Amino acid sequence: MTYNAGLTASPGNTFENATYAKVTWRLLPLLFLCYVASYLDRVNVGFAKLQMLSDLKFSETVYGLGAGIFFIGYFIFEVPSNMILHKVGARLWIARIMITWGIISGAMAYVTTPEMFYVMRFLLGLAEAGFFPGVILYLTYWYPAERRGKITALFMTGIALSGVVGGPLSGWIMHAMPGIWGHSGWQWMFILEAIPSLILGVMVIAYMKDRISDADWLTKEEKSLLEANIGKEDSQKEHLSLSAMFSHGRVWLGALIYFCFVMGLYGVSFWLPTIIKTTGVTDPFNVGMLTAIPYAFAAVSMVLIGRSADARRERRWHVAIPAFLGCVGLLLSTVYDHNTVLAMASLTLASMGILTTLPLFWSLPTAFLSGTAAAAGIALINSLGNLAGFVSPFLVGWLKDTTQSTNAGMYVLAASLVLGGLLTLTLPAKLVNK
Repeated sequence: MTYNAGLTASPGNTFENATYAKVTWRLLPLLFLCYVASYLDRVNVGFAKLQMLSDLKFSETVYGLGAGIFFIGYFIFEVPSNMILHKVGARLWIARIMITWGIISGAMAYVTTPEMFYVMRFLLGLAEAGFFPGVILYLTYWYPAERRGKITALFMTGIALSGVVGGPLSGWIMHAMPGIWGHSGWQWMFILEAIPSLILGVMVIAYMKDRISDADWLTKEEKSLLEANIGKEDSQKEHLSLSAMFSHGRVWLGALIYFCFVMGLYGVSFWLPTIIKTTGVTDPFNVGMLTAIPYAFAAVSMVLIGRSADARRERRWHVAIPAFLGCVGLLLSTVYDHNTVLAMASLTLASMGILTTLPLFWSLPTAFLSGTAAAAGIALINSLGNLAGFVSPFLVGWLKDTTQSTNAGMYVLAASLVLGGLLTLTLPAKLVNK
């Protein structure tokens, strides 16, 4: 069979659809599980907080600073890490990331002072830097923009699944295991939840392929089709030098937009268990079960809206509208902060909006960057945006210590989501709607 790019490069083509389905079933399950493990190891400190603060006599501000300092380490090594991945290949570098973060995450069980807490969270950020933008870059090696919205959304539902699975799991560990071998429940949570990252790191080495040309599970015709589609798209992107990328206005605008959305994400991720507890739910297992609800609904909205964006080839409003809905949900959660049912409904709306913005956002910069500029640009946007992961939990923690309520922090996060949505609408439609 001879591949003719002009005849087969169409989303409606049966051979092409079957080829991309084959690629998706091969790549996505493992990447998805890796993201679930990484996100769980990143935010399970929010559950540990329910017991760790009283055990170690930490203040809310100490917790917020420790939770957020992860992103300083993440910021420092993000761009270099993604450049290394682009050079040495995703397989070895993603495996390295996962194994090192698994070791450090498990060691979090043995922090005893604020200083140790800060150092371990900083090292965890260094270890994980490059994973997420590396996967986003890796997907551009396999999927053209017209298919990437749905695929990125499916991958990023790992955030939601980590909440669906991780909430009840963390709650159960903390409820059932205190005192075993002299360890507290929060210590067992860190130890046990680090194990999947170590196992998956080994699986990445054994299972992943770096490029289409390396995929021995594809036929020659399938490789030709995939490479032709990627080659055609790359020819239409901006091929910037590394220095030009750092001075590119849209890269910095993308970083600002992402910063606004990440403010909302980690405000919810690190504080959701605390907000639920404030409504009157005290048992860690029950808190864990309730945290699964917003993430479950968010997983559905991420996939459905990702499909809608791909089908309509419209990106900006598919990002902005969920951001605005996330703002509404956060504001309502402050109104009903002592009513568990209404607070959960509000937090579910907030989570659906916030989490849905994230995969759709990544369809914007990947639509106009390629090659080395894409590797560095994606990493730069992600690292600068993720500085909000430092600002957000620290700010909410400080405001909670100051006002004895999380409401003021939620107002700040809601405003950030509105700003991110409005800035998204300033991007030229013809540039990003592909």
